[in-house]
Amino acid sequence: MAWYEGRFTLGIAIGIVFGMIARFQMLRTDYRQYPTYPHGKIIHIALGFIAAGLGAVAVPALLNKEYTAVTFLTLAAQQFRDVRKMERETLMKIDETELVPRGSAYIEGIAMVFEGRNYLVILTALVTTLCTVLFAWYWGVTAGVLALLLNAMLKSGKNLKSIVDVQPAEIRIDGPGLYVDNIYIMNIGLEDTRDKMRKHGMGFILTPSNKDGRISIANLGQRQAILHNLSAILGIYRDSGEPSLLPMAKLDLEDGRLAVFFLAPQVHLEQALQILQHVPLLEYAVRLPRKAERKGRSG
Repeated sequence: MAWYEGRFTLGIAIGIVFGMIARFQMLRTDYRQYPTYPHGKIIHIALGFIAAGLGAVAVPALLNKEYTAVTFLTLAAQQFRDVRKMERETLMKIDETELVPRGSAYIEGIAMVFEGRNYLVILTALVTTLCTVLFAWYWGVTAGVLALLLNAMLKSGKNLKSIVDVQPAEIRIDGPGLYVDNIYIMNIGLEDTRDKMRKHGMGFILTPSNKDGRISIANLGQRQAILHNLSAILGIYRDSGEPSLLPMAKLDLEDGRLAVFFLAPQVHLEQALQILQHVPLLEYAVRLPRKAERKGRSG
């Protein structure tokens, strides 16, 4: 093992560099305004450095048969689970101040992503350092670049357009009843409220492309994520204490279509359509009944 020792320092340095690049690559503040800038980002960059260091240092330890070093990875996993808990609690507190909340399913998905990305940083640093130590620095750099490409593929999940077809729909007020297409949304008692809905309202129909999509959009957490994303980007035409102006998403129980009704300060149908198509598909909302059916038939 003596011939490895000259490469340990270089391997660890390259591993940490690529681990940090991976964390920067996966860290961004977008329309969700989370993590906050700059302090939220500083926290996650610091955790990324720790994760990269753990992944890089694990290689020399294992090559020197110091297997007790694996316990540090176990402790790191516990710390990153605590990060997930911290993110969940923070977002839950923030959600109390939102006019259109994210919902618990959306929050849990965000918290899980922050935990998982630290593990990707560890993997990137570990693979980069291992290839540098066993082969040469340029093989380590090659492995690091490939790991970054893999991270780019894994950092974004599916979105809503992969399971539904989204189309604008007519908003219709029939007496006190509000409809999007032919789907009943709610009862409106005041004429002033009806005028606001005619002026600021937008309606959309989400038609599931298969049985999996039908069950996924029926999930209340997924519906809440749809409404939150619209409000986060377009703004919302309502204030606290006005339940009649609350955006809603209701199912047609016969065919599984989802009607979305939303009030924005300015009506922008095309922009809203793009937002709806790119709403993330929550992992906790995904259901795969077709796989169960195929297994049943094959059994």
